[in-house]
This record gives sequence, C-alpha cells and structure tokens, in this order.
Amino acid sequence: MVRRPVAWIVAVVLFAEAFGIAALNWFMGVVVDRQDMSLAGLDPDRMSMSAKAGAVVFGLYFALCGLVALLVAVRNRPPAGLGRVLLISVAVVHALLGAVAWGLIGWAAFLFMVVVLALVVLLLMTYDRVEGAGGAGAEADGGDEGGSGPASAPEPGPEPEQAKNDAPPAGPLTPPAPTTP
Repeated sequence: MVRRPVAWIVAVVLFAEAFGIAALNWFMGVVVDRQDMSLAGLDPDRMSMSAKAGAVVFGLYFALCGLVALLVAVRNRPPAGLGRVLLISVAVVHALLGAVAWGLIGWAAFLFMVVVLALVVLLLMTYDRVEGAGGAGAEADGGDEGGSGPASAPEPGPEPEQAKNDAPPAGPLTPPAPTTP
C-alpha cells in the first residue's frame, strides 16, 4: 500500500521544512540586527530577537510534526490524539502558506505547498479508511500490509448484523419530558 511510503515522505519533507524555515527566519534576524535600522519606531534588537524566536518556534513545530509522521511510518498505525491534531494543523498551515506563496513568491512555491498539503491529507485519509474498515483489529493482531490483515477484516462484519437481528424490537419513542416549567 501507499501508507508507509507516504508517511516516510511526509516525515522527510517536514524535517527539511523545519530546518529551512528555522534557517530562513534566523537569517532574517541576523540581517535585521546588522542593518541597525528601525521600522516605524520599533527597536531593531527586538525585531531581531523576535525573528530568531520565530525561527526556533516554527522550526520546532515543523520538527514535531515530522516526528509524528515518522512515528506513523515506523509503527504503521494511524496518528491519534495530539499527533493527529498536529498533522491536521500542519495541513492547514500549508494551505495558508500556499495561498500566501502564490501571491508573494510564485507558482513554484505554491505548487510545493500544495504537494505537501496533499501528502499530509493523504497520510491522514489512508489511515482513516483502514480504521473504518475493521483495520483496528488487523493492527492489533500484528497484521502487516501483506499479512493477515485482509483475511481478518471480513470476520467482524457478520457479528453486528447478528446482534441487530437478535435485539428485541424497539418500542414507540416518547419525547423527553421538559425539565423547566
């Protein structure tokens, strides 16, 4: 399947972006520091420090998102909890950066951002489909992509149907009683 290779590619791209964004922001901080000019009365030292702080923050953010993608690739399990939130947020960031890149930089940067956005969304969606099709049981059994995963997937299907047929018929529904006078 394409799940693991996409997760590896997303991890590598996000680590490269983490380094690139951090280096670019740090370079901008150094340039502002050496110019010794103010912008609308702002202190150049504060602008330099804020650019360097932005380099650290955004570099760590993209590196953390890359770490989540790397863990998804190594474990071959869908991201959960904070990892899923981080991957969704990095997809949104790439969509916004793509819109800005189109206007400020050009179509090549826009295309790169859209490709990374598509890879992150593909990473999130391929694991959603496996989880919804009974893949959680296959993952718990240690089934790999070519292992016993597909053979164990049809088994959970008949159980809910039998439980539905064995359930007593539901009585008439009554609306809930109001709690306030």
